[in-house]
Amino acid sequence: MGAPELEQTYAAAVPDLSTPWRAAEVAEPRLLAFDDGLAGELGLDAAWLRGPEGVRFLTGAVPESQPTYAQGYAGHQFGSYSPVLGDGRALLLGELVAPDGVRRDLHLKGSGRTPYARGGDGLAAVGPMLREYLMGVAMAALGIPTTRSLAVVATGGVVRRERPLPGAVLARVARSHLRVGTVQYAASTGRLDILSGVADHAIERHHPAARDADDPYLALFEAVARVQAELVAQWMGVGFVHGVMNTDNCTLSGETIDYGPCAFMDAHDPRTVYSSIDHGGRYAYGNQPGIVQWNLARLGEALLPLIGRAQGELDGQALSEPTEAAVEAATDVLARFPEFYDAAYLPLMARKLGIDADAAGEGLRGIVTDALAMLTAARVDHTRFFRDLAAGTARDLFDDPAPFDAWVQRRDAVTGSDREATTAAMRAVNPHVVPRNHVVEDVLAAATEGDLAPFERVVEALRHPYDDETTVPDLAHPAPQTAAPHVTYCGT
Repeated sequence: MGAPELEQTYAAAVPDLSTPWRAAEVAEPRLLAFDDGLAGELGLDAAWLRGPEGVRFLTGAVPESQPTYAQGYAGHQFGSYSPVLGDGRALLLGELVAPDGVRRDLHLKGSGRTPYARGGDGLAAVGPMLREYLMGVAMAALGIPTTRSLAVVATGGVVRRERPLPGAVLARVARSHLRVGTVQYAASTGRLDILSGVADHAIERHHPAARDADDPYLALFEAVARVQAELVAQWMGVGFVHGVMNTDNCTLSGETIDYGPCAFMDAHDPRTVYSSIDHGGRYAYGNQPGIVQWNLARLGEALLPLIGRAQGELDGQALSEPTEAAVEAATDVLARFPEFYDAAYLPLMARKLGIDADAAGEGLRGIVTDALAMLTAARVDHTRFFRDLAAGTARDLFDDPAPFDAWVQRRDAVTGSDREATTAAMRAVNPHVVPRNHVVEDVLAAATEGDLAPFERVVEALRHPYDDETTVPDLAHPAPQTAAPHVTYCGT
């Protein structure tokens, strides 16, 4: 098959938000990681991509006749608005329609400076790119919507951070790279045609049911609110802390994007923060649902000029003040976010805890809340508790088991009568292994020094998170209590 045939429908639909640009030339590309399974899902020629031409392609070496683009977007970063962000070190190689009929982006990260670089060098180091690859594998295996990494290619160059590091380019796959920040950027142009172009593309690509709604743009807003509620509920279930939930990292598709300072929580604590730059704990584990709602408020503000208008009637008009009816309608959708979240989160937690949600009824929320408070008070490992609860050994995790004994009596009263089926269902949603921070850091350090074998073993183990046996036992246990507190960095 050779090189994939790529399209650029987003750039064609909204040319004002896409800047034609070329990747920096890579002198000595060398493949570090490649996902053959993902290549197969995408209908790509894995053998060609692993060869010399394919590896160069994965760094952005494409024919001049094939356009590539840096995408523009804005965003609130830690609550402060930045009117121009964009792909400072990234390029959209193009889009492809996979055998499953879904259109996906093939996107590069670390491919050189672009007009959006804002003083950055446009480069990426091996460690952060392999981290993103690993996290994408883990999240996909856990069944959580995510961008994924097709490949990581070493450039042979040096990236200057706190110390010189080997450079790399990541080839990322996503259903799109449309973000809340994309819509904010479109709204900031003051042009209704650009704003509607982005919204129409999002409807066509991700939320086609909105086309037939009485108010398509309000329906788009609600659809994004629902998929984001479902996404963050899944994060909370597995103890995932994203770390940098800016509006430019909040996708319209409902996929997890940008794994820079992310981590999986060890001891359960809603105040858990890992990012070195989140000094105030804005993006702490327990704050994540509220932050998603905050980001959605920014999306609603940006969409207001469209709400109440029909598709196809907006070309060439300047943005006008939103109507009171539009504000009221968007506010109503936003106010329903807790409802959307609970509809995803509470049934998920019921499955994790082995609870019959119908039997628990209105008492489900209290049983869930009390379980998590118990974990926080006892500093119990999040992942281990749920897996051991399925195995019947969770009591051993508590120095003082009295609170657990009292809680589990309440839980047992609303557990299904078929205990064997309940246990099997719990094991299917409670992973045995997750990307433990201390393990991930160790294998990335080894990979940076040229030893990829530990990284490859961990990636393979993370493809099977629900298996009882694992080839990397350390992934099933938190860091030793003597270990220093884990801190993550964005890698830029």
